[in-house]
Amino acid sequence: MAHAREWMDAFTGYYNHEHRHSGIGLHTPASVHFGTAEEVRNQRAVALAQAYERHPERFARRPRPPEIPSQAWINDPAKRREPEPHGS
Repeated sequence: MAHAREWMDAFTGYYNHEHRHSGIGLHTPASVHFGTAEEVRNQRAVALAQAYERHPERFARRPRPPEIPSQAWINDPAKRREPEPHGS
């Protein structure tokens, strides 16, 4: 059981603080939760603008960092279907 806890602690740390999730604008859940994602997004916008200015031929259009959604769900309650009742 201790090994499972250690593994889960390591996984959770990675998942929340290192892994960038496409559903939240390539930010970490911790960055979104603690409010630093917008600052990171602004830094990415500056870097992308500089890259575009230096080499516009590398881009089909002016690049922008992904938007940060106002809400994110693993299981969106609005799309959740209630289970069918079982007959007795």
